[in-house]
Amino acid sequence: MAVAGDAGEKVEGDAIVPWVGHGPGNWPTHGLEKFKETSLACSSAAAATTFFALSFFSLSALPRVSFRRRSIFATPAAFVMPDGLSFGARGFLAFGLAAKEGIGMGARVSKATSCCCIRGQLPGSTRLDSADAVDEDQAEAYELPAFQEYSFEQLRLATAGFAVENIVSEHGEKAPNVVYKGKLDAQRRIAVKRFNRSAWPDPRQFLDEAKSVGQLRSKRLANLLGCCCEGDERLLVAEYMPNDTLAKHLFHWETQAMKWPMRLRVVLYLAEALEYCTTKGRALYHDLNAYRVLFDNDCNPRLSCFGLMKNSRDGKSYSTNLAFTPPEYMRTGRITPESVIYSFGTLLLDVLSGKHIPPSHALDLIRDRNFNMLTDSCLVGQFSNEEGTELVRLASRCLHYEPRERPNVRSMVQALSPLQKDVETPSYELMDMPQGGASSVQSLPLSPLAEACSRKDLTAIHELLEKTGYKDDEGTANELSFQMWTNQMQDTLTSKKKGDSAFRQKDFTTAIDCYSQFIEVGTMVSPTIYARRCLSYLMNDMAEQALSDAMQALVISPTWPTAFYLQAAALLSLGMENEAQEALKDGSAQETSSSSGR
Repeated sequence: MAVAGDAGEKVEGDAIVPWVGHGPGNWPTHGLEKFKETSLACSSAAAATTFFALSFFSLSALPRVSFRRRSIFATPAAFVMPDGLSFGARGFLAFGLAAKEGIGMGARVSKATSCCCIRGQLPGSTRLDSADAVDEDQAEAYELPAFQEYSFEQLRLATAGFAVENIVSEHGEKAPNVVYKGKLDAQRRIAVKRFNRSAWPDPRQFLDEAKSVGQLRSKRLANLLGCCCEGDERLLVAEYMPNDTLAKHLFHWETQAMKWPMRLRVVLYLAEALEYCTTKGRALYHDLNAYRVLFDNDCNPRLSCFGLMKNSRDGKSYSTNLAFTPPEYMRTGRITPESVIYSFGTLLLDVLSGKHIPPSHALDLIRDRNFNMLTDSCLVGQFSNEEGTELVRLASRCLHYEPRERPNVRSMVQALSPLQKDVETPSYELMDMPQGGASSVQSLPLSPLAEACSRKDLTAIHELLEKTGYKDDEGTANELSFQMWTNQMQDTLTSKKKGDSAFRQKDFTTAIDCYSQFIEVGTMVSPTIYARRCLSYLMNDMAEQALSDAMQALVISPTWPTAFYLQAAALLSLGMENEAQEALKDGSAQETSSSSGR
């Protein structure tokens, strides 16, 4: 395998392209000829002799001299060893590297050449000598509930009946497996992936796979919290990440492109996430791409846990364009740890270019010295030539055609750690976003109902609900007039009228009984009925029942601000102030959205 320093890198086949200069858009074009590989069959002793001979040649045209399963490369620039170690700049260095078992970057060198290698830690890097060290680093002070199985009804309520408005997956309703945002018991925000009915025909396989992934707990992952396996339904429940995907921030940004320090942080955190998974026996990740990288409340990048699930019967390891799939996957249809590294290489290109460039095209750009096309124009002046060289070097190695020549994930962590910049700056500052991913309630324009709910002013809430009446029950009037001839419907309407009368007169116990009769019949649905019974429960110090009714109102009308505000009032009654603040924000966002759409 090829090893290179700052002055050159093996790209593909036998091409070795030096990249030297002083920043994006200003790379000189001299010394960029492709080098020929000379194959020699010789012993370790011959390698030592060749080392001294090479010292007298001009390094501007130095070929890579390959030995059978060993190679040497001399360079005057800073040298990065296969295990991520940096050797001193300026001065000749040559070494033999064992390619036994096809081990890539990060492998141990052979006994004959180990004298050239000095084990140590890179400045600023994390030394990970064992799985225990990884666990300590990744899971430090990170607490989550244990994996559990949820009922379908729990997840239906959490997602407001799997409302279209709550879809957050890339292709919306058209995707075979749809991801929804939601709240468990109006508290913990979750992401729910609902598979199509034929995806996992074997429930035991699904449960075993979900439980295995659910044992992982890392601050670098959007962790799997649970699953649901009822009848034909197969659902996964994960942490919800509110600040969009890497694809959105790289390819579809609106106000500002992602800064270079943040891009470096993204790829390091992803490498750490993959390394953590590898130490836990989950080295395979399916379809690693920019849409699988999510940003949490503090804008820290996380790797979605959904890609850790094995293929289902009709699933594919790669749903992206075939131009981005590893070459061996095209031949075998199987994903391997080396395939994951290839996909990581495509992400490195995404981060560098701000575009989704097919790997073959990117390698052509490197060979043709078209670096302007390879780097994001928004990054001019933000990074040094050395940083750009290193990222391209790493990407090139990850995209090697031969899987065994690709680096391992641990070496990627070691190589990316010393590149980090502004390490003390929080991610939300680098992203120019408020901490927590949203504005504070105090800064939001609150409607009178929202204001009353934020103060838990039940009297004011009653007056506003009474004044609003049933005008938010879209379509209910027609349904009533169509069915009111039946005796059952007449009884239902009588219960509603009695409930409305009791609600108006502040007889909330009677209102609860009458509205409950209306709801139990089940012929009609009305979010306003649930809202009124919710307040009646609050008036009777029955906060849990009130919260349940507010959630049911959202199932009927997923974008109804009133339901969010009543959730907030119920949560405040339960002493859950943080969750109440989130509900107020959600309601305000829905109200702003609906008013701007008018």
